Parts: sequence; structure tokens; C-alpha cells
Amino acid sequence: MSLSIIAEIAQAHDGSLGTAHALIDALAGTGVTTVKFQTHLADAESSEFEPFRVKFSRQDKTRFDYWKRMEFTLPQWKELKEHCEEKGLEFMSSPFSNAAVDLLEEVGVKRYKVGSGEVNNRLLLKKIGQTGKPVLLSSGMSSFDELDESVRFLSNFGNELAVFQCTTAYPVPPDRWGLNVLAELKSRYGLPVGYSDHSGDVFACLAAATLGAELFEFHVVFDKRQFGPDTSSSVTMEQTALICRGIRQIHEACGSPALKSDNSGFKDLKAIFEKSLALNCSRPAGHVLRFEDLEAKKPKGHGLDAARFEEVIGRKLNKPLSRWSFLREEDLTD
Repeated sequence: MSLSIIAEIAQAHDGSLGTAHALIDALAGTGVTTVKFQTHLADAESSEFEPFRVKFSRQDKTRFDYWKRMEFTLPQWKELKEHCEEKGLEFMSSPFSNAAVDLLEEVGVKRYKVGSGEVNNRLLLKKIGQTGKPVLLSSGMSSFDELDESVRFLSNFGNELAVFQCTTAYPVPPDRWGLNVLAELKSRYGLPVGYSDHSGDVFACLAAATLGAELFEFHVVFDKRQFGPDTSSSVTMEQTALICRGIRQIHEACGSPALKSDNSGFKDLKAIFEKSLALNCSRPAGHVLRFEDLEAKKPKGHGLDAARFEEVIGRKLNKPLSRWSFLREEDLTD
């Protein structure tokens, strides 16, 4: 899988199609590769008994009512996908029911992201697996035993697969980022590894990039004061641009290792920055040089290299030298 930087709008649109389109427009200039929504069909995935994770909404009596308000129609989803593609962005959405997979198949998604709460939902995993499309599997609430089973289950369908480290907390503090899990996932499954961030800042994704993550996902909002359940764990458009720039630079750096065994490329700079030995005070012929007599001055090559200072200590000057004169081999005698 190639580098993916996924900006998750999720419910930041608050049920407004206009806001959803405005978010796409704003993200188009940030450097993300993908815009991700969540496709919630209340009747298929929820019920009146589902509790609020965070009771943030005064206008929705139940969580079911909230999901109902977040729904878009099939034509509206198609418009959102078309808008993304007009901006050169991939459209993606996480389904939370088999009915949502059917809808997204009609919309024409290229791949699926499985949210942390759905990792053990084999019914949904089978539905997604049967599409034959790539699957990005989150791991936020899963033990390795559970994740092993889900990876094994999905592998039976032959879909291209990637696994994300994720901590299901909103926002997640640094001591729970779980960056160590990236290497464990890579070693355990031999699959592309991603990082799904809920920190609400730029640093976790940048740290994940240095540790080899290839796919990145984070929630986005226009403003941290915006209404919604994920606002505290989201980043702004300005932060999004910074994350994207940082990830790309880090990936370029990690893919271009420095060769400290060969510094020939610094030959010209070394001649400028490195130094030659000089006297820090005038001394007569016959003076026996001490450490206290010496200074190092730019540039290199106008006297003995400064690194050779120990070789001249205890030797005599064969002629008088003035203060700040460079010290050459021909000026010395044993």
C-alpha cells in the first residue's frame, strides 16, 4: 500500500450536507490523500437502547436519534464522493452495518476502514471481505488474541489488508498512544501498518511516521470549539497541513539514510569550517610550544590541522612568529 494520509470527517458535518462539502473543500489544500466519513444507518446498526458515549447533544434524545440525524441518502453520498474526486482526493467511509456496506458498494468506494468497535463483528467482516476490496483494520479495543482471529478471518477472503494501531480514547493522552505496538503489529502480521490518532494534536502521527507507519488517520474539524463528540480529539485544518508536511518529510528522511562511513561529500565544507593551528601570542625562535600557546583558526589547510595539536607540543619554533600566525611544519624543529 502506498502512503495514505486519511482525514476523518466522521460526524464533524453534524448532519449538514453543506458542511460536509465545505470540509472537503478545506481539506483539499492540506496535503491529505483521503477524506473519510462514517456511514451510519440508524435502523440497521442501532436501537433506542444504545447509550451515548459522551452526552454532548441537547437536540438528540437518544444516540439512535443522533445517528438518524447523521444519515445521508445514496445520491448525497455519491455527490460527496464525486466532490472528493474532483479535488483529487480518495473518498472513503467506514460502514457500521451490512446495510451500510451495500450502500457504499453502490457509491463505489475503493477500500474499507473497519472501526475499532467492529473488529470482532464477524458478520460485518464477512460482508466487507466478500467485496474483495482492501481493508484497513483498526485495533483500538482489541487484544492481540482478538486481533489474531480477525486478521485470520479476513485473510480467508484474500483482501489486501493493513492493521492500524489505535487507542480508543477521546482525546488520548501521550502515555496511551501505544507507539510500541507499531513494531509489534509489523512483526506479528507482516502487513502494512497504520496509526489512527485521537490525540487532537500533531505529534502522535509524526512520531508514528518515524517508527515506520505507512498509513495515518486523524479526525478533523474547522475549529476546536465546534459542536460534536469528536471535537476534542480532532485537529484543525492548519494542524492537518502541518501533519501532512511532517509525515512526508519524515518518510523522505527515513528513506534516505545518511552514510556516516563516507563524508567525501563534505570536502568543500570541511575546508571552510574546520581549522588550522595558530599561535595565540607572539613567540621567539627557540620557544618550546605548550598547549597554552595554541589556537585553532579557520580555514583548514593554512597550517597544521587543529586535530594534530598534540604533535607540536614540546617542539621548538625555528623562527619567531607573531600572534595569530598559522603554524606550519616548516616553522618547527625537534
